[in-house]
Amino acid sequence: MLKEIGSIFSFLTIIPTGSANLETVAKYMYLFPIVGIAIGLLVGSIGFGLSFFLDPLIVSLLVVASLALITGIHHTDGLADFADGLMTKGTKEKKLSAMKDLATGSAGIVAIVLYLVGLIIAFSLSGGFELFLAILLSEIVAKYSMVLMASLGKSASVGSNSPFVELMKNRKKLLVTTTITLIPLIALGGTTGMIIFAAGTTLTLFLLALSTRSFGGITGDILGTANELSRLASVLVFVSL
Repeated sequence: MLKEIGSIFSFLTIIPTGSANLETVAKYMYLFPIVGIAIGLLVGSIGFGLSFFLDPLIVSLLVVASLALITGIHHTDGLADFADGLMTKGTKEKKLSAMKDLATGSAGIVAIVLYLVGLIIAFSLSGGFELFLAILLSEIVAKYSMVLMASLGKSASVGSNSPFVELMKNRKKLLVTTTITLIPLIALGGTTGMIIFAAGTTLTLFLLALSTRSFGGITGDILGTANELSRLASVLVFVSL
């Protein structure tokens, strides 16, 4: 089991803890929230420490930079591709083609800028232990959103997403990942944690419906989009409560 957990760490971060074999990662996708906990603890600790010495906006910038560094901007790229595909007019096939295009279009650039600016501003509105909680809880929900989407969605095309969608149709796995997610959310966040969970789940279901209508299903880029936007939504809800 430790070897498999190492594989999903390698897949979701730049930390070389194992071979990120796609089939193995897909089989143990339901453990993604554990990686979210680890990332949240690490980056949250950085934000917590820096918040006592630096201006909130600078701390927020460093927190977002840390997240980008640790995750390798892996899923942020998916958000850009999703925006390009979504804004392309025409058939589902044409939209999928635009999403797979290696060149980032104007929609993708705008989406990334808005996402990063929103994340920096949101994180800057909290400090100390509150910032630590915002980072930790949002990262757990972000990873859960990918598992939920893979469990409920269907593949828009054969690709890197296919193993995840096929192997996450086991409802017992979804129950396990939901339990792993809810325990820290409730224990540390209480009512706020439950509201964040509800917000992330609602956003994921909305993205799933939108993707099914626009692309005929989900892709790896759309799973990455769920991760990024659920993180942002969670932080925004946290600082608003």
